[in-house]
Amino acid sequence: MSVDHQLLAAGMDLGYGDRKVVSDLNLTIPPGKLTVIVGANACGKSTVLRGLARLLSPTKGAVYLDGKPIHTMSTRDVATVLGVLPQSPIAPDAIVVADLVGRGRYPHQGWFRRWTPEDDAAVAEALRATDTLELADRPVDELSGGQRQRVWIAMALAQQTDLLLLDEPTTFLDINHQVEVLDLLTDLVKNSGRTVAVVLHDLNLACRYADHIVAMKAGRLVAEGRPAEVMTEAVVADVFGMASRVVIDPVSDTPMIIPIGRHHVHARAFA
Repeated sequence: MSVDHQLLAAGMDLGYGDRKVVSDLNLTIPPGKLTVIVGANACGKSTVLRGLARLLSPTKGAVYLDGKPIHTMSTRDVATVLGVLPQSPIAPDAIVVADLVGRGRYPHQGWFRRWTPEDDAAVAEALRATDTLELADRPVDELSGGQRQRVWIAMALAQQTDLLLLDEPTTFLDINHQVEVLDLLTDLVKNSGRTVAVVLHDLNLACRYADHIVAMKAGRLVAEGRPAEVMTEAVVADVFGMASRVVIDPVSDTPMIIPIGRHHVHARAFA
């Protein structure tokens, strides 16, 4: 089982230039659980993930990894604990899939440590887990958007960190692969005790898979907790400005959000 690492933001402000996006955020990522961050477009959820991942420096407050300010830690020390899949990553020109996934092993390479059978095994395991093994020799720039997304996820998995942050990992994926990716992340949490935090747009998939859900609006945390506690009709209306009915998902027994829409606003309420 993995060691429980602590990742939290304390009084964190984030922004780009003079534009503040996130204000005074206090957030702890629960260890050993799958956390999903949801919210409307431009609410700051991806910016929060960038701050937690040390890709963006706070203008106020700090992010702490195991009690240390993460921005004072070395890149290698962070990368051996924390794996990140940012939004819209860019692959080097002409790189093939196996080599890109292999880059996830770099944090494990010391100055004098060479590539080992352990590294080969980690890459192969990540390729199998993301159903990309048959793509290993293909150039990344020849892949479809969905194939490329699964390859990037494989690179993050190959890093084999105890903490994993992914920004919209199901982008470009068909529904089958969306479910497979979220099943895979759930397995990582349940079987190896890893801590995973993801940004998702699909509320129903978020409710189905999250152990802990964080709802954001305009750069602030509105609610957090178990999906059954957080995703109420009132919260959906506040966060997304959308009327809805929240019913029980017949498959997972978790909340399922059904948008009403203005053409059905007078429809009979659900039983």
